[in-house]
Amino acid sequence: MLEFTFNNQTVTGGCVGQTIACTNQKGGVGKTTTVVNLATYLALLGDRVLVIDLDPQGNATSGFGVDRRAVAGSVYDALVDGRPLDELHVATPVAGVRLVPSSISLAGAEVELADKVGRERRLGASIAGIRDDWDWVLVDCPPSLSLLTVNALAGCDSVLVPIQCEYYALEGLTQLVSTINLVREALNPDLDITGVLLTMFDSRTNLSTEVADEVRRHLGDAVFKTVVPRSVRLSEAPSHGLPIALYRPDSKGAEAYALLAGELRERRDRRGPREGARELRGAVA
Repeated sequence: MLEFTFNNQTVTGGCVGQTIACTNQKGGVGKTTTVVNLATYLALLGDRVLVIDLDPQGNATSGFGVDRRAVAGSVYDALVDGRPLDELHVATPVAGVRLVPSSISLAGAEVELADKVGRERRLGASIAGIRDDWDWVLVDCPPSLSLLTVNALAGCDSVLVPIQCEYYALEGLTQLVSTINLVREALNPDLDITGVLLTMFDSRTNLSTEVADEVRRHLGDAVFKTVVPRSVRLSEAPSHGLPIALYRPDSKGAEAYALLAGELRERRDRRGPREGARELRGAVA
């Protein structure tokens, strides 16, 4: 059995930036593609967006055309040395989107953080200092349930989970939700589920339709209405260092991420600045 619990707590006060960790320990499900393109379309709607590339592979960094070998600092410096994030973000090709890049050094960050006090909360402490400057902070997590991912879950308001429309779509989701619940119990009781995003949907196959129906049956309203199709253009865009909105804005993938940005904003406005959604339970065999 798999259980998602959505917080029902309403938080009053000034509107602050929404912080979202995009995570799934399975690789190749579209986490980075989602972060890069969702950030872009939120910015095109007029929002201020900060992307934090927490994956040592640095795909979000290169996806924005940033050479991580040429930057003066990275998220590694915030985690290990405590440098403020506002000293580390760099420009991207998208007005309204700034990036805290990854670096090769991030691969060894877990070892270096091992003896640090509050090692699971270091990213959250860094984000707390800058969140009021942004409408959205999107964190691209590595494809593992590592200390880096735990930092993102402990430091963010909510989690966005991309699920690929393939046979093993729900594989590992139980472990991810278990990790989320452990983080809630020990580190971040207000951690919510922003939503589940179906990616790489191929309308030519019955399998994609069956998987999408199965995910919706189990997870209900947690699943975004928007579905991201399998798209050659989406796959090509990172090689040009551009989000899809700047590479092929007329493509189906571009249309999907534009819709997702609108749907995410609607969810935020419906729930309030930091209010969770209603409780949802789904069973996965």
